[in-house]
Amino acid sequence: MEKIRNIISLFITFLLLSIVMTTHTSEAAETEVMTMKNHEKHATALSGYELPDKIKRFTYDSGLQFEYPEAVRGIYVTGHSAGGSRFDKLINLIKSTELNAMVIDIKDDYGNLTYIPEEGSPYKDIAKPYMDDPRKMLEVLEKEGIYPIARIVVFKDTVLAKKRPDLSFTQNGKVWSNGKGDSFVSPFKKEVWEYNVEIAKRAAELGFQDIQFDYVRFPEGFERRDKELKYDLGDYKDSELNDVKKRVEAVTDFVAYARKELEYYGVDVSVDIFGYAATIKETPGIGQNFSKISSNVDVISSMIYPSHWTSYFGIDMPDKEPYRLVKEYAKVENEVLGSLENSPTSRPWIQDFEAPWLYSGATKQYGKAEVEAQIKALNENGIKEFLLWNAGNTYTENVDYTPLQ
Repeated sequence: MEKIRNIISLFITFLLLSIVMTTHTSEAAETEVMTMKNHEKHATALSGYELPDKIKRFTYDSGLQFEYPEAVRGIYVTGHSAGGSRFDKLINLIKSTELNAMVIDIKDDYGNLTYIPEEGSPYKDIAKPYMDDPRKMLEVLEKEGIYPIARIVVFKDTVLAKKRPDLSFTQNGKVWSNGKGDSFVSPFKKEVWEYNVEIAKRAAELGFQDIQFDYVRFPEGFERRDKELKYDLGDYKDSELNDVKKRVEAVTDFVAYARKELEYYGVDVSVDIFGYAATIKETPGIGQNFSKISSNVDVISSMIYPSHWTSYFGIDMPDKEPYRLVKEYAKVENEVLGSLENSPTSRPWIQDFEAPWLYSGATKQYGKAEVEAQIKALNENGIKEFLLWNAGNTYTENVDYTPLQ
C-alpha cells in the first residue's frame, strides 16, 4: 500500500509540474519568455521516470535566434562602427568571406555605454548615442546569420573611477591614471562586479549570445605601485593570502560570480586575457591566473598579437614572425588547457594591424600573408576559432580565413 501511495504521489507531482510550466509559458509571452538552451541536456529522473525535455532547463529568451557557428571567426567592432556607415561595409566583409561573428562594444574602454538605455536606467549618465538602436542592429545580424558577441570592458573604467574615487585607486588625494590617462576601478570591490554584470544582463536581454569581459585585471605593473596607491580591499581585507594571491583571488572570484549571475540568460561567458599569462603560474601584478580564469568561463580569448610580445619563445622580434610566435604560443596553451578538468573553448585574438612603436625605421606591414600565417598556426595546433583585432575596424582584404582545413 505504501508503494502505491508513493507512485500516486509521484504521478501527481509530475502532473502539477507540467501544468505549472504550461501556464508559465503562456504568461511569459506577455513578459519574459523562458526557453531551453539547446546545447544543454540536464536530465532529471523522478522515481525512474525522466521528465520531458521541455521542463529540464529554462533560460531567458530574447526573441532572437542565432546558431552557434561551426567555429567562431570574428572581428572587433566599436560602438561607432556598429552605429555608423561602416557597419554595412563590415557586414559585407563577413558575408563575402569565411568570417561569421562580430565582437561589439557595449561598454567601451572609457567606461561608456555605447547606446542610450531606457528612461530611468541607472546607466543613463554613462551612455553615448553611438548606436541608435542596438536591438535593430541585432535583428540585422540575425537576418544575416552573424553571431553577436558583446564586449564589456570591466576594470579599466575612467568614467566610474572619476565619479566614484572610493571604488578606484587614488594617489595624493586624486584618482590615479596610467601613462595613457586611463583610470581603473578595483577588482576588490564587489559593487564594481555588480555594476558590470548588470550591464552584461542588459546585453543578454538585447539578444547577444556571448558576453565577453575585457580588462579583467588590475592595472599593468600594479605590483610596482601597489604601496603608493590607496584603495579599499573590501572583503579581501582580512585575507591571509599574500598580495599577489589576493589579486588573483579577486579577479577569479569576479569571473565565477559573473558566470553564475548570467547562467539564467543562456549566454556564453568569455574573458580576454594576456597571452603571457598562459606561460606562467600567475601574473604578479594584474591578478590573472590563466588556469583559474579558464576554469570559470565558456570561452578564453588570449590576446596573442605578435606585436605585444618582447623576445619570447626564443624569438627576438615576434612581430616579424607571426606564424612562429602563434605556433609556439598554441603549444603552451594546449598544454595548460589540456590539464583542466573542464576546459573552455579557445578563441584567441590575433593581429590585423601594424605596430610602428616597435620600429625606428620601416614598420613591419600586416596584410594577407601575416593574417593567414597566424590562422594557419592556430589551425595546425587544433585551435579553430579566432578573433581579429583592428582598433579602427579596417580589416585586410582578400584573406583566406580557413587556410588549413
